[in-house]
Amino acid sequence: MSLPRLTACVLILFLIATIGTGMSILAANRVTVARLVDQRIEAIGDLVLEREAGQAMVPTAELLARITRLSQQRDTGDVGLALLDSAGQPLGGNITLRRRLPLGGSDLREGDGIVGLSHGRALVREAGAGRRLAVIAETEPFDSYRTTRTHIYLIGFGSIILIVLGGLIAFSMLVSRRIGDQRRTVEAIVAGHIRHRVPVTGSGDEFDRQAAAFNQMLDRIAGLMEGLRSVSNDIAHDLRTPLARLRGQLARIVEEAADPVQAGRATAALAQCDTLLAMFAALLRIAEIEAGHRQAGFAPVDLAELVEDTATMMIPVAEDAGQRLSVSVMPGPATFVGDRQLLIQALVNLIGNAIKYGAPRGAIRVALEPLEGMWELRVTDDGPGIRPADRAHALRRFGRLDQARGKSGHGLGLPLVDAIARLHRGRLILGDAGPGLCASLRFPAP
Repeated sequence: MSLPRLTACVLILFLIATIGTGMSILAANRVTVARLVDQRIEAIGDLVLEREAGQAMVPTAELLARITRLSQQRDTGDVGLALLDSAGQPLGGNITLRRRLPLGGSDLREGDGIVGLSHGRALVREAGAGRRLAVIAETEPFDSYRTTRTHIYLIGFGSIILIVLGGLIAFSMLVSRRIGDQRRTVEAIVAGHIRHRVPVTGSGDEFDRQAAAFNQMLDRIAGLMEGLRSVSNDIAHDLRTPLARLRGQLARIVEEAADPVQAGRATAALAQCDTLLAMFAALLRIAEIEAGHRQAGFAPVDLAELVEDTATMMIPVAEDAGQRLSVSVMPGPATFVGDRQLLIQALVNLIGNAIKYGAPRGAIRVALEPLEGMWELRVTDDGPGIRPADRAHALRRFGRLDQARGKSGHGLGLPLVDAIARLHRGRLILGDAGPGLCASLRFPAP
């Protein structure tokens, strides 16, 4: 679950819990007040209807006298009392009822027309001879109490919600910022900035400790990569010097050889030296690119112009090999920031591979098109292609396939193109042209 979605879920659950708690407290308060008021008016009704020993029924005059006395007492002065006849007409009391109340307990509202009462409870009981005694009391200590109480709940719980909401937003922003720092660091390292690290604020919190651990891991990886790169570079440099000397000696042997057989063997050995020197040069080139040193020379490049000029330059090479090369470039400029020479080298390598492994008298197609916010540079041929299971191997250094064993090369052409693509935050994709190979370079468009 994403962080924004998790934050939204927590906020929704908190709102539900807070609103539910507020409504439960409000309902419990109303029920408790109503129960206490019912107990009180029931006790007052018992006082009014209390019969003396041997008395069959309390006379009406006595009931009215008791009502008058209770109305004058301080602790019952706020209680409404009404004695009604069998037809519902008032016989006396300190209140006037607008409607006939049912027997038992019931709720009263401001619309019932009792002066000074907005919400209350009523208890109607039989008083004998068809008479009824209605006892009422307010459930609110003052007018508009429920509205005021609702406002209090809204302000109180609303403040809690705002505080928690602000805390969640601040926490989400903090987590998003710190995670964003790690994501940007990873993206920078993938782009070749191996020395980029996650910022540490110095607070010593969990995020800082996580950043420090992450940076230590990156330092360790960078050290291992640098050691491996140094070993590879040292080997390439150390071997290139004696190979260059050996090549010079073989060249002199070729020039001075009087025996044609000896000259032919020396020429073959000289060609092998040239192959080894080219291989070491390619290894050093890949190491230089993967180290990200060439990013300092990045500048705006028109990919459309670069592709058209480079492909046009390779047309005579394809024609000499008996193949046809066509180029299709989108109209208008394709602005990109990168190393022009490396991009040209990548395209030349792809076209060279298509010429070498394409079908005899086949067609090679070069195209540049926009694709979902990216520039896609495709080079396709109609040769045997590369099986899906072998494509990852073809991108490895010295990863030569069976069909390439009989041709010249050292298996570093596609790895070099892949390194150039990754240096430019792009990627090399090998696909099926049906028949043939489709090699696609995809770069992020600005």
